[in-house]
Amino acid sequence: MSDEIDTDIHPEYPVSWQAAALNGVLRGTMKPISTILLRNTTGMAVASRLICLGERVPGILPKHVTIRQERFESCAGEWVRGGDDVDESKVLLYFHGGAYFICSAATHRPITWRLSAVAKRPVLAIDYRQGPIHTLAHSLTDALEAYQFLLDRGHAPKDILFAGDSAGGHLALATLLSLRDQGRPLPAAAICMSPWTDLSDVRRRVNCWADPLLPAGRVDWLARRWTDGLDCRDPLVSPVFGDYTGIPPLMIVTGSTEILRDDGRRVALSARENGVPVTYEEWNRMPHVFAILADVVPEARLVFQHISRFIGAVEARSAQPGQEAA
Repeated sequence: MSDEIDTDIHPEYPVSWQAAALNGVLRGTMKPISTILLRNTTGMAVASRLICLGERVPGILPKHVTIRQERFESCAGEWVRGGDDVDESKVLLYFHGGAYFICSAATHRPITWRLSAVAKRPVLAIDYRQGPIHTLAHSLTDALEAYQFLLDRGHAPKDILFAGDSAGGHLALATLLSLRDQGRPLPAAAICMSPWTDLSDVRRRVNCWADPLLPAGRVDWLARRWTDGLDCRDPLVSPVFGDYTGIPPLMIVTGSTEILRDDGRRVALSARENGVPVTYEEWNRMPHVFAILADVVPEARLVFQHISRFIGAVEARSAQPGQEAA
Protein backbone atom coordinates (compact mmCIF):
# COMPACT_ATOMS: atom_id res chain seq x y z
CA MET A 1 0.00 0.00 0.00
CA SER A 2 2.94 2.35 0.62
CA ASP A 3 3.76 2.08 -3.08
CA GLU A 4 0.45 3.81 -3.85
CA ILE A 5 1.43 6.69 -1.60
CA ASP A 6 5.16 6.94 -2.22
CA THR A 7 5.15 8.22 -5.79
CA ASP A 8 5.95 11.17 -8.04
CA ILE A 9 3.14 12.38 -10.29
CA HIS A 10 3.47 14.90 -13.11
CA PRO A 11 -0.04 15.14 -14.57
CA GLU A 12 -0.03 15.47 -18.36
CA TYR A 13 -2.69 17.68 -19.89
CA PRO A 14 -3.10 20.57 -22.30
CA VAL A 15 -3.24 23.66 -20.10
CA SER A 16 -6.81 24.96 -20.11
CA TRP A 17 -7.59 28.35 -21.56
CA GLN A 18 -8.93 29.36 -18.15
CA ALA A 19 -5.59 28.61 -16.48
CA ALA A 20 -3.63 30.34 -19.24
CA ALA A 21 -5.82 33.44 -19.05
CA LEU A 22 -5.67 33.56 -15.27
CA ASN A 23 -1.88 33.26 -15.30
CA GLY A 24 -1.80 36.32 -17.53
CA VAL A 25 -4.16 38.27 -15.27
CA LEU A 26 -2.15 37.39 -12.17
CA ARG A 27 1.11 38.36 -13.84
CA GLY A 28 -0.32 41.74 -14.82
CA THR A 29 -2.08 42.57 -11.54
CA MET A 30 -1.31 40.62 -8.35
CA LYS A 31 2.41 40.20 -8.94
CA PRO A 32 3.18 43.92 -9.47
CA ILE A 33 0.80 44.91 -6.65
CA SER A 34 2.61 42.54 -4.28
CA THR A 35 5.95 43.95 -5.43
CA ILE A 36 4.79 47.45 -4.50
CA LEU A 37 3.02 46.72 -1.21
CA LEU A 38 5.27 44.17 0.45
CA ARG A 39 8.05 46.55 1.42
CA ASN A 40 7.03 47.81 4.86
CA THR A 41 4.43 47.47 7.59
CA THR A 42 2.20 50.10 6.01
CA GLY A 43 2.07 48.21 2.73
CA MET A 44 1.30 44.97 4.58
CA ALA A 45 -1.55 46.72 6.39
CA VAL A 46 -3.00 47.94 3.09
CA ALA A 47 -2.80 44.43 1.62
CA SER A 48 -4.46 43.01 4.71
CA ARG A 49 -7.30 45.55 4.52
CA LEU A 50 -7.90 44.72 0.87
CA ILE A 51 -8.19 41.04 1.69
CA CYS A 52 -10.54 41.83 4.61
CA LEU A 53 -12.81 43.75 2.24
CA GLY A 54 -12.91 40.70 0.00
CA GLU A 55 -13.96 38.53 2.93
CA ARG A 56 -17.07 40.65 3.41
CA VAL A 57 -18.31 39.97 -0.11
CA PRO A 58 -20.80 37.08 0.16
CA GLY A 59 -19.18 33.93 -1.17
CA ILE A 60 -20.97 31.62 -3.55
CA LEU A 61 -21.11 28.22 -1.90
CA PRO A 62 -23.22 25.24 -2.97
CA LYS A 63 -26.43 24.88 -0.99
CA HIS A 64 -25.26 21.61 0.54
CA VAL A 65 -22.25 23.30 2.19
CA THR A 66 -22.62 24.46 5.80
CA ILE A 67 -20.39 26.75 7.87
CA ARG A 68 -20.37 26.91 11.67
CA GLN A 69 -18.09 29.11 13.76
CA GLU A 70 -15.81 27.70 16.46
CA ARG A 71 -13.79 29.36 19.21
CA PHE A 72 -10.59 28.28 20.96
CA GLU A 73 -8.69 29.84 23.83
CA SER A 74 -6.42 32.00 21.66
CA CYS A 75 -8.03 32.02 18.22
CA ALA A 76 -11.16 31.19 16.24
CA GLY A 77 -12.08 28.97 13.34
CA GLU A 78 -14.94 27.46 11.42
CA TRP A 79 -16.39 24.05 10.70
CA VAL A 80 -16.98 23.40 7.01
CA ARG A 81 -19.13 20.51 5.88
CA GLY A 82 -19.29 19.69 2.20
CA GLY A 83 -22.52 17.71 2.47
CA ASP A 84 -24.81 15.78 4.78
CA ASP A 85 -22.96 12.49 4.33
CA VAL A 86 -19.74 13.39 6.18
CA ASP A 87 -18.38 11.01 8.79
CA GLU A 88 -18.47 13.01 12.04
CA SER A 89 -16.04 10.61 13.71
CA LYS A 90 -13.31 11.86 11.37
CA VAL A 91 -11.99 15.36 10.74
CA LEU A 92 -9.53 17.35 8.65
CA LEU A 93 -7.69 20.24 10.35
CA TYR A 94 -6.94 23.00 7.82
CA PHE A 95 -4.35 25.78 7.98
CA HIS A 96 -4.96 28.56 5.45
CA GLY A 97 -2.17 30.32 3.60
CA GLY A 98 -1.46 34.02 3.24
CA ALA A 99 2.25 34.52 4.05
CA TYR A 100 1.42 34.67 7.79
CA PHE A 101 -0.25 38.08 7.59
CA ILE A 102 -3.29 37.92 5.30
CA CYS A 103 -6.25 35.65 4.48
CA SER A 104 -8.42 33.57 6.77
CA ALA A 105 -10.53 30.46 6.98
CA ALA A 106 -13.25 32.36 5.09
CA THR A 107 -11.02 33.25 2.11
CA HIS A 108 -10.13 29.59 1.67
CA ARG A 109 -13.62 28.11 1.56
CA PRO A 110 -13.21 27.17 -2.13
CA ILE A 111 -10.60 24.71 -0.85
CA THR A 112 -12.09 23.65 2.47
CA TRP A 113 -15.57 22.74 1.29
CA ARG A 114 -14.11 20.62 -1.50
CA LEU A 115 -11.72 18.94 0.91
CA SER A 116 -14.67 18.09 3.13
CA ALA A 117 -16.52 16.62 0.16
CA VAL A 118 -13.65 14.41 -1.08
CA ALA A 119 -12.45 13.43 2.42
CA LYS A 120 -16.03 12.70 3.51
CA ARG A 121 -15.43 14.39 6.84
CA PRO A 122 -15.91 17.86 8.35
CA VAL A 123 -13.08 20.35 8.01
CA LEU A 124 -12.02 22.55 10.90
CA ALA A 125 -10.27 25.60 9.41
CA ILE A 126 -8.56 27.76 12.02
CA ASP A 127 -7.87 31.50 12.05
CA TYR A 128 -4.52 31.22 13.78
CA ARG A 129 -2.79 34.40 14.97
CA GLN A 130 -0.65 36.10 12.32
CA GLY A 131 1.89 38.88 11.83
CA PRO A 132 2.86 41.60 11.98
CA ILE A 133 1.43 41.66 15.52
CA HIS A 134 2.01 37.97 16.25
CA THR A 135 4.92 35.61 15.64
CA LEU A 136 5.46 32.21 14.08
CA ALA A 137 5.48 30.78 17.60
CA HIS A 138 1.98 32.16 18.21
CA SER A 139 0.72 30.55 15.00
CA LEU A 140 2.25 27.21 15.99
CA THR A 141 0.73 27.43 19.48
CA ASP A 142 -2.72 27.94 17.93
CA ALA A 143 -2.23 24.98 15.59
CA LEU A 144 -1.23 22.72 18.47
CA GLU A 145 -4.19 23.96 20.51
CA ALA A 146 -6.62 23.21 17.68
CA TYR A 147 -5.24 19.68 17.33
CA GLN A 148 -5.56 19.08 21.09
CA PHE A 149 -9.12 20.42 20.88
CA LEU A 150 -9.94 17.66 18.40
CA LEU A 151 -8.32 15.01 20.57
CA ASP A 152 -10.26 16.26 23.58
CA ARG A 153 -13.48 15.95 21.57
CA GLY A 154 -12.74 12.25 21.21
CA HIS A 155 -11.24 12.10 17.72
CA ALA A 156 -8.59 9.41 17.43
CA PRO A 157 -5.30 10.57 15.86
CA LYS A 158 -5.76 8.00 13.06
CA ASP A 159 -9.04 9.74 12.14
CA ILE A 160 -7.46 13.21 11.84
CA LEU A 161 -5.83 14.65 8.71
CA PHE A 162 -3.85 17.87 8.40
CA ALA A 163 -3.91 20.07 5.32
CA GLY A 164 -2.64 23.52 4.48
CA ASP A 165 -1.47 25.75 1.68
CA SER A 166 1.55 28.05 1.36
CA ALA A 167 2.18 29.43 4.88
CA GLY A 168 -0.49 27.00 6.04
CA GLY A 169 1.58 24.18 4.53
CA HIS A 170 4.52 25.49 6.54
CA LEU A 171 2.35 25.45 9.67
CA ALA A 172 1.11 21.91 8.99
CA LEU A 173 4.67 20.61 8.71
CA ALA A 174 5.92 22.58 11.72
CA THR A 175 3.00 21.22 13.76
CA LEU A 176 3.83 17.65 12.76
CA LEU A 177 7.50 18.11 13.70
CA SER A 178 6.57 19.72 17.02
CA LEU A 179 4.12 16.95 17.91
CA ARG A 180 6.68 14.28 17.02
CA ASP A 181 9.40 16.00 19.08
CA GLN A 182 7.03 16.23 22.06
CA GLY A 183 6.18 12.53 21.80
CA ARG A 184 2.51 13.31 21.20
CA PRO A 185 0.23 11.21 18.93
CA LEU A 186 0.34 12.15 15.25
CA PRO A 187 -2.49 12.46 12.72
CA ALA A 188 -2.91 9.96 9.90
CA ALA A 189 -1.40 12.13 7.13
CA ALA A 190 -0.89 15.68 5.89
CA ILE A 191 -1.63 17.38 2.56
CA CYS A 192 0.49 20.43 1.71
CA MET A 193 -0.36 22.61 -1.28
CA SER A 194 2.48 24.87 -2.45
CA PRO A 195 4.09 24.80 1.01
CA TRP A 196 6.44 27.64 1.99
CA THR A 197 9.10 25.65 3.81
CA ASP A 198 12.38 27.56 3.47
CA LEU A 199 12.53 30.82 5.42
CA SER A 200 16.32 30.89 5.47
CA ASP A 201 18.50 33.65 4.06
CA VAL A 202 19.15 31.88 0.74
CA ARG A 203 17.95 34.01 -2.18
CA ARG A 204 15.35 32.43 -4.42
CA ARG A 205 16.39 31.96 -8.03
CA VAL A 206 14.21 29.10 -9.33
CA ASN A 207 11.21 30.28 -11.40
CA CYS A 208 11.73 33.95 -10.47
CA TRP A 209 10.44 35.05 -13.86
CA ALA A 210 8.16 32.11 -14.57
CA ASP A 211 5.99 32.45 -11.45
CA PRO A 212 2.88 34.44 -12.47
CA LEU A 213 1.93 35.42 -8.92
CA LEU A 214 4.72 35.65 -6.35
CA PRO A 215 7.64 38.11 -6.60
CA ALA A 216 10.73 36.31 -5.30
CA GLY A 217 12.21 39.40 -3.68
CA ARG A 218 9.09 40.04 -1.61
CA VAL A 219 8.90 36.41 -0.45
CA ASP A 220 12.53 36.70 0.68
CA TRP A 221 11.71 39.97 2.45
CA LEU A 222 8.81 38.38 4.32
CA ALA A 223 11.01 35.44 5.32
CA ARG A 224 13.59 37.82 6.80
CA ARG A 225 10.85 39.70 8.64
CA TRP A 226 9.26 36.62 10.22
CA THR A 227 12.61 35.09 11.20
CA ASP A 228 14.18 38.23 12.68
CA GLY A 229 15.89 37.16 15.90
CA LEU A 230 15.28 33.48 15.21
CA ASP A 231 17.45 30.65 13.88
CA CYS A 232 16.08 30.52 10.35
CA ARG A 233 17.37 26.96 9.97
CA ASP A 234 15.42 25.69 12.96
CA PRO A 235 13.02 23.07 11.49
CA LEU A 236 10.06 24.75 13.23
CA VAL A 237 11.01 27.97 11.42
CA SER A 238 12.11 26.40 8.12
CA PRO A 239 10.60 22.89 7.90
CA VAL A 240 12.74 22.15 4.85
CA PHE A 241 15.56 21.46 7.31
CA GLY A 242 13.54 19.01 9.40
CA ASP A 243 14.23 15.37 10.14
CA TYR A 244 10.98 13.68 9.17
CA THR A 245 11.61 10.35 10.85
CA GLY A 246 8.34 9.04 12.27
CA ILE A 247 6.16 11.56 10.44
CA PRO A 248 2.97 10.16 8.81
CA PRO A 249 2.48 10.05 5.01
CA LEU A 250 2.60 13.35 3.16
CA MET A 251 1.05 14.64 -0.04
CA ILE A 252 2.80 17.66 -1.53
CA VAL A 253 1.25 19.51 -4.49
CA THR A 254 3.09 22.25 -6.39
CA GLY A 255 2.99 24.06 -9.71
CA SER A 256 5.92 23.64 -12.09
CA THR A 257 6.46 27.41 -12.47
CA GLU A 258 6.18 28.38 -8.80
CA ILE A 259 9.06 30.01 -6.99
CA LEU A 260 8.08 27.76 -4.07
CA ARG A 261 8.21 24.62 -6.18
CA ASP A 262 11.52 23.48 -4.71
CA ASP A 263 10.32 24.21 -1.16
CA GLY A 264 7.88 21.35 -1.56
CA ARG A 265 10.19 19.16 -3.62
CA ARG A 266 13.01 19.34 -1.06
CA VAL A 267 10.68 18.37 1.78
CA ALA A 268 9.46 15.40 -0.29
CA LEU A 269 13.02 14.20 -0.90
CA SER A 270 14.05 14.71 2.73
CA ALA A 271 10.98 12.95 4.10
CA ARG A 272 11.54 9.97 1.83
CA GLU A 273 15.13 9.72 3.01
CA ASN A 274 13.69 9.48 6.54
CA GLY A 275 11.35 6.66 5.54
CA VAL A 276 8.16 8.66 5.06
CA PRO A 277 5.85 7.72 2.13
CA VAL A 278 5.31 10.87 0.06
CA THR A 279 3.02 11.59 -2.87
CA TYR A 280 4.68 14.46 -4.73
CA GLU A 281 2.65 16.08 -7.50
CA GLU A 282 3.97 18.80 -9.80
CA TRP A 283 1.33 20.34 -12.06
CA ASN A 284 2.42 21.96 -15.29
CA ARG A 285 2.13 25.77 -15.38
CA MET A 286 -0.23 25.95 -12.43
CA PRO A 287 0.05 29.05 -10.22
CA HIS A 288 0.64 29.15 -6.48
CA VAL A 289 -2.08 27.28 -4.53
CA PHE A 290 -4.07 26.72 -7.71
CA ALA A 291 -6.60 24.59 -5.82
CA ILE A 292 -8.22 27.79 -4.55
CA LEU A 293 -9.17 28.59 -8.16
CA ALA A 294 -11.40 25.53 -8.51
CA ASP A 295 -14.47 27.66 -9.23
CA VAL A 296 -12.95 28.71 -12.56
CA VAL A 297 -9.95 26.48 -13.43
CA PRO A 298 -10.57 22.84 -14.50
CA GLU A 299 -7.14 21.65 -13.33
CA ALA A 300 -7.89 23.02 -9.87
CA ARG A 301 -11.02 20.88 -9.67
CA LEU A 302 -9.12 17.84 -10.88
CA VAL A 303 -6.53 18.08 -8.12
CA PHE A 304 -9.21 17.28 -5.55
CA GLN A 305 -9.71 13.90 -7.24
CA HIS A 306 -5.99 13.26 -6.72
CA ILE A 307 -6.32 14.30 -3.07
CA SER A 308 -9.25 11.91 -2.71
CA ARG A 309 -7.12 9.03 -4.03
CA PHE A 310 -4.34 9.89 -1.59
CA ILE A 311 -6.74 9.95 1.36
CA GLY A 312 -8.21 6.62 0.26
CA ALA A 313 -4.74 5.08 0.10
CA VAL A 314 -3.87 6.43 3.55
CA GLU A 315 -7.07 5.02 5.04
CA ALA A 316 -6.45 1.63 3.42
CA ARG A 317 -2.89 1.66 4.73
CA SER A 318 -3.94 2.51 8.29
CA ALA A 319 -6.46 -0.33 8.21
CA GLN A 320 -3.70 -2.87 7.67
CA PRO A 321 -2.45 -4.68 10.80
CA GLY A 322 0.56 -2.95 12.35
CA GLN A 323 0.28 0.18 10.18
CA GLU A 324 -1.61 2.42 12.59
CA ALA A 325 1.45 3.10 14.69
CA ALA A 326 3.86 3.16 11.76
